[in-house]
Amino acid sequence: MMDFLKNHPFAVEAFFKRSVVLTYALPKERLQALIPECLELDTFRDTWAFVAVAMVQTTGLRPKGYPKFMGNDFFLIGYRVFVRYRTTEGKRLRGLYILRSQTDKKKMQVFGNIFTHYNYSTTDIRQGTQGTVSEITSARSDLQVRFEQGGDDTPLPAHSPFADWKEARRFAGPLPFTFTYNQGKKEVLIIEGVRENWTPKPLSVSHQHIGFLEELGLHEDALLANAFIITDIPYLWKKGRKEIWKP
Repeated sequence: MMDFLKNHPFAVEAFFKRSVVLTYALPKERLQALIPECLELDTFRDTWAFVAVAMVQTTGLRPKGYPKFMGNDFFLIGYRVFVRYRTTEGKRLRGLYILRSQTDKKKMQVFGNIFTHYNYSTTDIRQGTQGTVSEITSARSDLQVRFEQGGDDTPLPAHSPFADWKEARRFAGPLPFTFTYNQGKKEVLIIEGVRENWTPKPLSVSHQHIGFLEELGLHEDALLANAFIITDIPYLWKKGRKEIWKP
């Protein structure tokens, strides 16, 4: 029964008040060991693979169809690898494989771990804005990000592998699908996200420190590739669907 509950047994809807996503490029060899056998890295020029750090303020998160007053407001942090998956029907899906999930409220940790495989933990999160500059920090997670919204004339991060923001938008999360994998059963769980009016806007990042990349030993090789923000977006996660992976 608990296995069934963790497989996204119902659709969930929420409103993204703000989603800030920083994407880091690493040599693909550095990320290969972090993903399961059923997935392949989604690469750029067959050289770079990517980890996204998504910091999302959600409101009204609830099972689809429930009234808004029954929803809850949470701040979520997700650390994800950009991947591809070939379905049993031969379709190639672009999506994300989650390495870690964090939230600012114990309630989200409890229910998130009942109904997903995302391994939520609770952390401290602070947000602030001074003039045009915003900041998101967490002492417990060793995370600090300082940024301001820019435009298409905003320079890409100094060492980005992308030539322009058009290229960079191909790797602006979240992607349409998220995958989890039960290695013992060779079972892939596919969760599809549905979004509206999704127009990521470039950010200028003046400071960024992601402690989780240090935990993984990736910080020395990780290059900030892009940073985007979206605001005021309805979002829906469909009920999860499973299939058996066949090599």
